[in-house]
Amino acid sequence: MKKLLLLGDESIAQAALDAGLSGMYAYPGTPSTEIMEYIQSSKEASHRNIHREWSSNEKTAMEAALGMSYAGKRAMVAMKHVGLNVAADSFINSALTGVNGGLIVVSADDPSMHSSQNEQDSRFYGKFAFIPCFEPSNQQEAYDMIFDAFEVSEKYKVPVLFRITTRLAHSRASVQLKAALPENKLSLPVDPLQFVLLPAIARKKYKALLSSYESLRYENRISKYNFFKDGKKRELGIITCGIAYNYLMENISDSPYDYPVLKISAYPFPTDLIKDITSRCKEVLVLEEGAPMIEEALRGILDNGIKIYGRLDGTIPRDGELNPAIVGKALGLPSSYGEEVPSVVKMRPPSFCKGCGHADMFNSLIETLKPYGQGHVFSDIGCYTLAALPPYSSINSCVDMGASVTMAIGAADAGLIPSVAVIGDSTFTHSGMTGLLDAVVKKSSVTIIISDNSTTGMTGGQQSQATGRIEQICTGIGVEPEHLRIIIPLRKNHEENARIMKEEFEYKGVSVIIAMRECIQTATKRKKTEIANE
Repeated sequence: MKKLLLLGDESIAQAALDAGLSGMYAYPGTPSTEIMEYIQSSKEASHRNIHREWSSNEKTAMEAALGMSYAGKRAMVAMKHVGLNVAADSFINSALTGVNGGLIVVSADDPSMHSSQNEQDSRFYGKFAFIPCFEPSNQQEAYDMIFDAFEVSEKYKVPVLFRITTRLAHSRASVQLKAALPENKLSLPVDPLQFVLLPAIARKKYKALLSSYESLRYENRISKYNFFKDGKKRELGIITCGIAYNYLMENISDSPYDYPVLKISAYPFPTDLIKDITSRCKEVLVLEEGAPMIEEALRGILDNGIKIYGRLDGTIPRDGELNPAIVGKALGLPSSYGEEVPSVVKMRPPSFCKGCGHADMFNSLIETLKPYGQGHVFSDIGCYTLAALPPYSSINSCVDMGASVTMAIGAADAGLIPSVAVIGDSTFTHSGMTGLLDAVVKKSSVTIIISDNSTTGMTGGQQSQATGRIEQICTGIGVEPEHLRIIIPLRKNHEENARIMKEEFEYKGVSVIIAMRECIQTATKRKKTEIANE
């Protein structure tokens, strides 16, 4: 096998290429920048036509990578630690949607703020989202971990956080390469609602995520990077992780000190690992780069002989809202909270209002997409998300504000054509414009339908920042005027609207269709106000 002298960033990039990467998404930020630059300059990446263009921000990068994953291919997104804050909305929600193709999120932390405005530890994001996290201690381990991270991602259908720090990112070492793997083939999710985070779906997914996270503690591809080495000097045990392990070895590898050492480089890990070292040592020293995450966790793991009840041991449920009945049960008191709902009462699923323009738009969209099959529509957050439900059942994603546009870009990068985004006018100006800019710069083959009801309808009809501005915004960003189309979503216009959609779906570039019709609710209120003022 070939050996290369690589930066930590470069070892991650090379590993991704060798592990069958299809798409690399990132926004430049030290100390993560070289990951994308390495792939951009790679002859192999060029030969395989791997997507490797910069995104407008970390949020759009994360969502485009999720779109690539949706299409069944392996993707990686890289950013510095503060960039993860920008991407947090989609990052956290991607734990609930899960993935299709393997997805790795690299976050490069910058302790001591060499080129950053703050210090923060990305491991907390992984713990908060219930996402597995790898933290390599050297370049070779970083390279090897990428292969396992993709396998874990696809086995458990979750994204994986990959945390590095400045010293690892920007130091060099010899790296032994593995045999390269082929790219995944295009394949859509088995569950058409996997990426639709309507509350009823998300609640089920959250329960499943909690269960999956516990199973990950015993996954071999994670646990093999955590090991315990016993020692004769048991007065002090040392727990260390990531690059701090190297600093420890520099001090004790050639010395007579023989401490018990627990190395942790992947999360989550079984509590038995901690108890194994603490049961034989009088004191423990914790060495970790960044925040004292493991150090804080020790108190909960050891309990100091005091039994602790709560969410961790199941006395209080890990999911759902706390209420008096749950508290009473935890206290051992008889339940006296509320009454059972009579069986005659049936739940009524939400639906479009009668006369809603979104409904007429989707009727045209559904008919136009019939020849292409299922799985081509990426939706956003708004009333139109209800098209995931019968009788429409026509959207395939709803992740976070603006994700429809960027997921459509990623899916198009993966070869899914046509790739259609449906976004509302208010959501477009909230977070959709940056995605449209990416599409124009990259000349992506996507069709973006802006369902313009001239209001923020989902939250009660507040004023939309987009009202009267959408056409100018789109042309200003760079959409070609001949591919900026206006339709009026009414039944009488159905055939004409379907014809326009078909024309734009066949165009190999960026097209925008503005479906312009006032919200039926705000229109009714406006007319009542006008009558009252006459």
